[in-house]
Amino acid sequence: MNYDTLIKVMRRLALEAGDAIMEIYNSDDFDVKTKSDASPVTAADEAADALISAGLREAFPDVPLVTEEQADSHDTRADTFLIVDPLDGTKEFINRRGDFTVNIAYVESGVPVRGVVYAPARERLFYTSAMGNAMEETGSFAKEAPGEVTPIKVRAPDNDALLVVASKSHRDAATDDYIGGYEVADMKSAGSSLKFCLVATGEADLYPRLGRTMEWDTAAGHAVLNGAGGKVVRFDDHTPLAYGKDGYANPFFIAYAPGVELKEA
Repeated sequence: MNYDTLIKVMRRLALEAGDAIMEIYNSDDFDVKTKSDASPVTAADEAADALISAGLREAFPDVPLVTEEQADSHDTRADTFLIVDPLDGTKEFINRRGDFTVNIAYVESGVPVRGVVYAPARERLFYTSAMGNAMEETGSFAKEAPGEVTPIKVRAPDNDALLVVASKSHRDAATDDYIGGYEVADMKSAGSSLKFCLVATGEADLYPRLGRTMEWDTAAGHAVLNGAGGKVVRFDDHTPLAYGKDGYANPFFIAYAPGVELKEA
């Protein structure tokens, strides 16, 4: 894989998908349908998926593609593949809360090595460079050329005063009980894969997820966090979270800055 080309294509497609999403988000009304797994889907999910899928298949025709909105792609069996959630945080989108993202990632040998996370309503764009380092771009988000970019890196955590982020739409008692085992200085909620990015920038130290997620929900944010020096491990045994699993469902996991003294499950 040519990583220079990969990042250029993923970044451009994420921005184009963000434009399509925001056009619908800012409209007077949009329909919400229910998928077979009881999760919601909107025209924005579908428009972004069509745009991203077409662009990735044109640019990388020989690389398997897995995308949330195309059920037939979920039968793909590979340990190296592209994976897409065209609109992560659909509930945030529906409720017009802004914490939704476009997620595009490249998984190599079961590890998300490159990724783009774009939060169009928040005007925040995170991605890995061709070399794998994480950065946040600011500016006009021109499609063909990056604007000003700032390298991002996890902070050195203080275990007596941790910064914790948790899901906005999927917070539960089990998550609160687990967080209660830490000395927490600040607790915030965020939607979608933004939580990984907050750990990557040092705005948080710890993101535990004790709930259902799929690989397309996490791969891009995981790649960004990896590039910022962070880690994502299984909740049960603290081994690295792997990709390409049968069915693409994740176990519970913890995303964190090294230095956090993880508590046992």
